[in-house]
Formats: sequence, C-alpha cells, structure tokens
Amino acid sequence: LLVPLALLALAPPRAAEFSPSLDSDFTFALPAGRRHCFYQPMRRDASMEIEYQVLDGAGLDVDFHLLSPKGETLVFDERKSDGVHTVETEDGDYMFCFDNTFSTISEKVIFFELILDNMGEDGQDQEDWKKYVTGTDLLDMKLEDILESINSVKARLSKSVQIQTLLRAFEARDRNIQESNFDRVNFWSMVNLGVMVVVSAVQVYMLKSLFEDKRKSRT
Repeated sequence: LLVPLALLALAPPRAAEFSPSLDSDFTFALPAGRRHCFYQPMRRDASMEIEYQVLDGAGLDVDFHLLSPKGETLVFDERKSDGVHTVETEDGDYMFCFDNTFSTISEKVIFFELILDNMGEDGQDQEDWKKYVTGTDLLDMKLEDILESINSVKARLSKSVQIQTLLRAFEARDRNIQESNFDRVNFWSMVNLGVMVVVSAVQVYMLKSLFEDKRKSRT
C-alpha cells in the first residue's frame, strides 16, 4: 500500500502515496534532524482520520503537520507523543508530515494509521447489488435492511481491526520503554557494584595498615 521507506530517500521532499484503501497503517524510523512527509488524494465530502504514536526514541515526541490541498495548516502538534485528528475533506491532495528536526541525536520510531470514510466505493457497490434484485422484498426482508445489516457488521469489524492495531502499537511502545529501563537498571547496578568493590578494597587496605608493626618495618 505504501512506497517502501528506502524509496523515500531518493528525493529531498520525502513523500509517499497511499492507495485508496479505507484503512492503512505504517511504521517507520525517522532519523534525528529529519522530516518525512506523505500525501493522500481525497474526494469532496469525505473524511480522513489520522492517528499516530511515537513508539521509540528519547522523549517519545515528534512534531506533526497536516496541510490542506491549498497549503493551509489544518493541524499542528508540537512535541507530542501521540494524537488523533479527523478532518472533512475536499478534492485534492492532503499532506501530513512528521518532523524530528528538533532532535540532534535521537531517532524516533513512529506508527500511524490512516482511515478514510465516504470515499464513494460503498455507494457504487450498493448500486451494483440492486441490479441483481428483481423485487423490493426478498424473503420478507427489504434490500435496505440487508444492506444496513451488512454495513453494521462491516463497521464493527473495521473498528475491531483498528482497536487491535492500536493495541499492538501500545504494546510495542511499552516493550521499548521496559527494555530501555532494563538496560538502565543493569548499567547502574554494575556501576554500584564496581564502587562497592573499590570501597571494600580501600577499607581492607586501611585496616591492614593500622595493624602493621611500624617498628619492625624501620629495622
């Protein structure tokens, strides 16, 4: 669904285009001092929801920009670890960027999910269904009732997939935090152990020096 991350490095205005699927998610590494941008073509009277999370990196923060097809800033998040934004769209290409230029040494791992609604595909499918129905009733159930039930199931399944994807993102971020804390505890434990060994050796040496026979050493 996405242009591979390796292709993003071919041009300075880093951009990738999504296919017109209703739900897309992506995880990528954003180097220190860099900015990555993506764009999504949209239709009028549709909606676009973007949810992002910083999974790894010092501070767990990033700048987020969302621009309209006219170049107007719709959303600007400064140094945020996560965010959810929904906009009603018009015809044109929307651009959203993740900015890590404020960081000089820390790379960030970012997950984001793009959800598109009212893109016109469902309405066309419903019209195609009606071509194969000869009557208004089918086993005492209207076509509209069937479509309503199917759309309800589809919406619930999409919501379930979205929640599972977000839970995986939360799990990845928590695991990264735990591994970082584990490494930090091990490092300071080794430092404390080294200090204790040095202090013990100094104390033993000082105690031995107090009980030495200084007169014997003079002769």
